[in-house]
Amino acid sequence: MSSAAVMPGTPPEDLRAKRRLALVGGSLGNLVEWYDWFVYASFAIYFADSFFPGDNPTTQLMNTAGIFAVGFLMRPVGGWVLGRAADRHGRKSALTLTVTMMSVAALLIALAPTYGQAGYFGAVVLLLARLLQGMSIGGEYAASATYLVEASARNRRGLGSSFQYVSMTCGQILGLGILITMQHTLTTAQLESWGWRIPFVFGAIFALVVFWLRRRLEETDAFTEETGGATGHDDSSRGTLKVLWQHRRQAGLVMALTLGGTVAYYTYTTYLTKYLVGSAGMAKNTATLVSFTALTVFAVLQPLAGMLSDRIGRRPLLITFAVGCTVGTYPIMTALGSASSYWGALGLSLLALVMITGYTSINAAVKAELFPTRVRALGVALPYAIANALFGGTAEYVALWFKDSGHETMFFWYVSGCALVSLIAYVLMPDTRNAALSRAETEADADGARGAAAAPVEAVR
Repeated sequence: MSSAAVMPGTPPEDLRAKRRLALVGGSLGNLVEWYDWFVYASFAIYFADSFFPGDNPTTQLMNTAGIFAVGFLMRPVGGWVLGRAADRHGRKSALTLTVTMMSVAALLIALAPTYGQAGYFGAVVLLLARLLQGMSIGGEYAASATYLVEASARNRRGLGSSFQYVSMTCGQILGLGILITMQHTLTTAQLESWGWRIPFVFGAIFALVVFWLRRRLEETDAFTEETGGATGHDDSSRGTLKVLWQHRRQAGLVMALTLGGTVAYYTYTTYLTKYLVGSAGMAKNTATLVSFTALTVFAVLQPLAGMLSDRIGRRPLLITFAVGCTVGTYPIMTALGSASSYWGALGLSLLALVMITGYTSINAAVKAELFPTRVRALGVALPYAIANALFGGTAEYVALWFKDSGHETMFFWYVSGCALVSLIAYVLMPDTRNAALSRAETEADADGARGAAAAPVEAVR
């Protein structure tokens, strides 16, 4: 954020206040987006039979998981449309639009009629809402990742980007907290009848607050430099697929480094509660509490890992995650499948989430640091969204499919294989920690290089 953003020392108070607002605005909006996104998965065990009648609970969950996965198919569309908008019209406008779309989708789910009221029309409404959420979240990831990284000081980008998964996780924690509260205040029959609608109403209300907050955000200096200070600056090449194709190697790298991380993340977050209930035989209340506690610790770990990456680089954390996930998934998931106590399940869940932190805390920074400003949002959004649609969004469905076919342990090897592919990418990729994201940072690098070159000459004199 101007040259001061890349100079050492303490920045002026107005600059620090600007960064704090950017951090809060980007993070809280992301929190609401992911609260709405994950509430669907968390409450699916209560509303599955409202839309898909039948006697097989696994089949009902597979139907709701299928709609969850279909929502991911819209992520590439949202990544393309909203990523392009963020590169052409600014990160702020894209952030405002995504949270508006998500609130509308949450309200649709809250009002969707059940099978008993309107047949499968309710499932159609559910599907449409998930498609809208998918489009919104596809743009939200890119806009928030780009905004948080560009709005952070150069030596704090790992820390800044870590708040994306802090907010994502806090959104899920908020949803789980509401679920736990409702489990203790409503009967199971009430939850299955009408109680599951309440969190979606909350999501729509939360979004109104964030909409107001995001209207107050300032555009990042990197984008302002690119457009000469005018968000409507006419540059038809900015944020286009043609420009992205010129950076296809980086786009492919984003897909490869996302593959293992997204599968592991959804395995140990959205699928964990269902796995503990369906495979370990744990009570719903206990399984929910395990997820809530583990995710709370997970959120606290993100900034610590982000700060560590600012000191030692991004690759060491990514490689540690991938090695751990490749060799550790099978034993951890096997042990979780036979966990009978809260503390045993919590310990194993924390082990997995500590491992995943090596990816989640810094992946936004790594992806943003791969691209120039004119295509950064689209470059982050589209390949990430494709990888999520193919692997992240289908992780839960694949897990349930293996379970239904009687080969549940094959899913553990599937997760390990995805992590192995990402490990190869991490080993071969360059470390992005010192990448220049703006003209001011590029000029600072040039000045530093000239100074370093002149130093030996002065020493000789």
